[in-house]
Amino acid sequence: MKSLLRYLFPLIGCMPVLVGCMKWDYGTIEEFSATSNGLFIVNEGNFQYGNATLSYYDPSTKSVENEIFYRANGMKLGDVAQSMTIRDGIGWVVVNNSHVIFAIDIHTFKEVGRITNLTSPRYIHFLSDEKAYVTQLWDNRIFIVNPKRYEITGYIECPGMTMESGSTEQMVQYGRYLFVNGWSYQNRILKIDTETDQVVDQLEVGIQPISLVMDRNQKLWTITDGGYEGSPYGYEAPSLYRIDPETFTVEKQFRFRLGDTPSELQINGTGDKIYWINQDIWQMSIDEDRLPVKPFIAYRDTKFYGLTVDPRNEEIYVADAIDYQQQGVVYRYSSTGETIDQFYVGITPGAFCWK
Repeated sequence: MKSLLRYLFPLIGCMPVLVGCMKWDYGTIEEFSATSNGLFIVNEGNFQYGNATLSYYDPSTKSVENEIFYRANGMKLGDVAQSMTIRDGIGWVVVNNSHVIFAIDIHTFKEVGRITNLTSPRYIHFLSDEKAYVTQLWDNRIFIVNPKRYEITGYIECPGMTMESGSTEQMVQYGRYLFVNGWSYQNRILKIDTETDQVVDQLEVGIQPISLVMDRNQKLWTITDGGYEGSPYGYEAPSLYRIDPETFTVEKQFRFRLGDTPSELQINGTGDKIYWINQDIWQMSIDEDRLPVKPFIAYRDTKFYGLTVDPRNEEIYVADAIDYQQQGVVYRYSSTGETIDQFYVGITPGAFCWK
């Protein structure tokens, strides 16, 4: 079942009174030469312990290398690793509570640069070689950065958000416009003109949209968590939405039951199936008119915490956080749901990135 700890850790970590500086101490290094195809696993670690790590898995040999950032660079990754994005042979690893994004060579895992002085970075989206957006938790701005110079160059003010309730998450681009979901105490999808760096429209959905993907028909999908019982922002049954980015309107809404905890919305490589975690792993065609009644992969006393789909063959990888204290496990399934492999990674594996 999706744990609220994933969101609680960075939320607390970004409160100004608690923010600290991460010290990077350099030590011995190892040499790596990674395979051409593989999977990076981003392990969050524990809040304020500075024990976030990065793992690398080779599906062809079923081999895993853990602590690759530390071993390749002789220093720790930082506090609460959030996400990773690859562009032109460089992996950008976002470390939320250390306020930094590391740029690494995806074959050697060595650092080639870093963007610092971010508030609480969540995701990075590239618009060009010299321009990218970085969403933030506990900040009412999206940062504009120059990846080539590793510099912050500006900000996008998000209307209706404050430093206390501001939160922007995942980003999907459609032409000149970029769409981003507001998560913490929010209920909106924002539309940003990437030529003017301005929010030009917003669409209300359910309480706390937590994921955003685009299918092969150029339709946006988001899933909401509905908040939690006792939340000052409200509590409702979660929903799955399909949105037309051209008209910026909701085309379909699929309602879950009150108390469900859907998360980690993903899409396959061909863009015709979506997946998510709701205790079990669920799969649905983008053409369906109702939610599935039978899970794709059944819950088995695990804490399913992260999810990804191999874009080449539709194999499914699911991260199990276990107790958030020991090494987590990643389960690998075939496209039909049969177990292929399982392997240990770092503490609290939460995100994946395909190489």
